[in-house]
Amino acid sequence: MTTPTRLLFFAGSAREGSHNKRLAQLGATIAEANGIAATFADLGDYPMPLYDADLQNRDGIPENAKKLEQLMRVHTGIFIACPEYNASITPLLKNTLDWVSRIRDPEPLFVFKTRVFALGSSSPGGMGGLRGLNTVRTVLELGLSALVLPDQFAVPKAAEAYDEHGHLKNKDSQEQFKALIQKLARAAHVLHG
Repeated sequence: MTTPTRLLFFAGSAREGSHNKRLAQLGATIAEANGIAATFADLGDYPMPLYDADLQNRDGIPENAKKLEQLMRVHTGIFIACPEYNASITPLLKNTLDWVSRIRDPEPLFVFKTRVFALGSSSPGGMGGLRGLNTVRTVLELGLSALVLPDQFAVPKAAEAYDEHGHLKNKDSQEQFKALIQKLARAAHVLHG
């Protein structure tokens, strides 16, 4: 039995007005417009304490980590829009991935090993947040055994990059993003088809 392709989009930021939330929302919109089932999730809806093994041993895994992991399970591909904090991963995204990685049912790292991931970033700077993606890729690939597409997408000068409808003003960039989303959907279909 084949699993229908469904893509999940979220950002490693919960900040109001986050350029990366905007990118994740745009990704979900592009996917839906191209016939691909998509969901946007806001990590602000899944608050979790800072990961601590003593806390886990005492209180177990937070309900929000379990809820997010279940949401990840019903999607075959996941796009993460990653803000760059000092050329690295955001504490929110790292903490979220750490907590979700502690779920061992049916096996360790199950949701990471059985999904395809794609990465992007959106930043006011000239590089579009690209430097931070290397750290996120390392965490996903080496730390969590995830399959991450080699292609990645960045939006530099994000404060001026979007139009009033949330689309990218640069049509070539919009098409590049669409191509990455379609590639993610195809890879997810191959893995789960």
